Amino acid sequence: MAAFEVHGHRVCPLPLAHGLPALVERSQHAPWPTWLDPGPRMLRDVLDLCRMQTARGLAVLSWLAEGARPDDLDWFWSARRLTGPRQERMYGAAAAVPDPVIALVTADWTWALGTRHGGRVTAPYLAGAAYPADGHQAAQATITLYQTYDRHPESRPAIAAAWSAARVCADWCKAAELHAAYGSPTPVFTYPRGAIPPPMGVRPWIERLFRLR
Repeated sequence: MAAFEVHGHRVCPLPLAHGLPALVERSQHAPWPTWLDPGPRMLRDVLDLCRMQTARGLAVLSWLAEGARPDDLDWFWSARRLTGPRQERMYGAAAAVPDPVIALVTADWTWALGTRHGGRVTAPYLAGAAYPADGHQAAQATITLYQTYDRHPESRPAIAAAWSAARVCADWCKAAELHAAYGSPTPVFTYPRGAIPPPMGVRPWIERLFRLR
C-alpha cells in the first residue's frame, strides 16, 4: 500500500512509520574523500561512491513510498564498491520507486545540472549529511566534492544524481513530519525541472536508475 498521495503533480507523503527517518539519516553517511588528489584514482572513487549513494538513496525512497523497510539490511550498509548480487539487489529496490516519486528525483537532478551553482549546492549537502557530527571532515569533504564538480565536468551528472536522491529522501521526511504535525497533506519540495541532458556524459547507471531512455 502506497504511503503517499498524489495531488496533480505534487507528491504528499503520509506520516512515516517508526524507524524510517533514522534509516534516511544513516543512508546518507558516506565516506566522501576528505583529501584532494588531482589523479584519476580519486575521481574514480568519487564516481563509484556516487553510483552507490544514488542507488542507496533510491532504494530508501522506495521504502519510504511503501511505508515499510525490510527487516534484513545487513547487505545494505557495506561501503564496498557496488557490484554483483548486492548491486542487483539494490538496483531492484531502486526500480520499485513509483513513477511520480522518481520524477521528483529527476527534477532535482536536472535543476542541479542546469544551474551554474550546482557544485555549491550539491557539495556541502552531501558532505554535511555524510559527516553530521564532524564539522572538520564535512568541510574537507565539501572542498573535495566542490573542486571535483568544478574541475571535472564529466563528474557533474553523477554528483548531482547522488545529491538528488539524498535530497528527495530528506525532503520526503520533512513533508511527512509536517503532515503528522498539522494533519494536512504537504508536498515534497523539489526544484524546478530542467531539460534532460544529452546522453554524452550521462553514465549508463544513471540512465538505468533514473529511467531516462
